Amino acid sequence: MDRSVVHDVHMAINLAHRFIYFVPEAAEEYATFGVSGRGPYFASRAAPLGTVPDEVVLATFYNFSPAAVSAAMPGMWAAAGPDQWQAARFRAASRALERVIGAPGLLAVAEIAEARSILERVVAGLDLAGKPLGAANAGLVFPEDPLAALWQQVTVLREWRGDVHIALLVANDIGPCPCMVLQVGTGRFPLGITQATRQWDETQWAAAITELAGRGWVDAAGTMTAAGTAARERLEDDTDRLCSAMWSPVGEAGATRLAELLGRVHAAMDAAGTYAALA
Repeated sequence: MDRSVVHDVHMAINLAHRFIYFVPEAAEEYATFGVSGRGPYFASRAAPLGTVPDEVVLATFYNFSPAAVSAAMPGMWAAAGPDQWQAARFRAASRALERVIGAPGLLAVAEIAEARSILERVVAGLDLAGKPLGAANAGLVFPEDPLAALWQQVTVLREWRGDVHIALLVANDIGPCPCMVLQVGTGRFPLGITQATRQWDETQWAAAITELAGRGWVDAAGTMTAAGTAARERLEDDTDRLCSAMWSPVGEAGATRLAELLGRVHAAMDAAGTYAALA
């Protein structure tokens, strides 16, 4: 597989998945459990794992600070069980997709079926060993609604790739806070969103900068060096390399076609103002 094709399709997958964290339908569904704040993000995303301790959520959501999880998770499993959180997430995805891409001409019924057929072949062939969040999502019973089922297939691949990336971060001795410094420094993640959601404090952030500066990856102010940028690109390339084999059931043509179809989902969500908070 051409590595650029692998990268492009996974970027399309990530973009087609992420609306669930921004659409009003998600907040509305989670509000029925009587909770708000950041807890629903963690509980809904961790729901496929079952009623796991907060420590498992922290381990799986690698780049969040312990403070972010410990502040958000208490009471979430009491408010609703994992099955309820997952059902609410499916309803939110279904409603949001119907609102935004249900318009005629964006994705025809046949094109939804085509995308699902490509995804089904890829998901069926996944090596789930060492991919906890990807495996948990793959083990769910997918919803009957075609749009929600499409989104869940996308979610399996998004979380699978995330598991692979975390394994590489661990192997390269890049901790949770340093990896976010690299994300921000290379422009992959806005600093404001990082501070609001990952909740690394100033001392932890400064320590991460010092650690990365010792490797020659950032300067004393946290600005990326050429060596740091190259190291971050190697991580991305290694992630794509480890994801290449999964596309063998559909080949480059299938991966390229899927990226095209999913690109329409993201474009429609973006046009609908879904990501205004990121501006």
